[in-house]
Amino acid sequence: MIAAYALPAMLIWAVLGIVLGALPLAPAALVVAALYAVGYGLSEATGRPGPRAPGTRWQVPQTMVTGLSRRRRLLIWGSILGPGFATRNPYAGFFLLPILVAAAGPAPAAVSLAAAIGLAHGTGRALALLRDARPGTAAADPMRLVLTSMHWRRLDGITLLVIAAAAAAACASRFS
Repeated sequence: MIAAYALPAMLIWAVLGIVLGALPLAPAALVVAALYAVGYGLSEATGRPGPRAPGTRWQVPQTMVTGLSRRRRLLIWGSILGPGFATRNPYAGFFLLPILVAAAGPAPAAVSLAAAIGLAHGTGRALALLRDARPGTAAADPMRLVLTSMHWRRLDGITLLVIAAAAAAACASRFS
């Protein structure tokens, strides 16, 4: 289960790292990362409504998995949901990750960072799915699910603010 999510995610993110690492985006991406992280970090850390996190509402269409074996369904779900691009993700921090890959610099650094992100995200998605499949988890209690989501959004916001500070410091050292 974990491999069906983590390996495709790692591969897709590594390809993104190859593409972004080949482009001369690092200095501009660092500025964009700082601005993005401040904008979304303030609203999420304070719990105030702010700009809605970028994302998609697309999930795996039922027609793609109907009539397939369990293994094939798992591979399709893992390949689409593991990388995180074609799924619901209410946390703004996720969409900072491709910007940080672009800011990583030359291709080897960008590919390494992207592959690590893909491995971590795919593994996290699979582990969350396994956790939520058990009875008595947050997924079974809507109010608990909302409270858990609020907690993680605040943590996401605080993390974004820390990243904004680090990106701003890196910008200051690069451009001074």
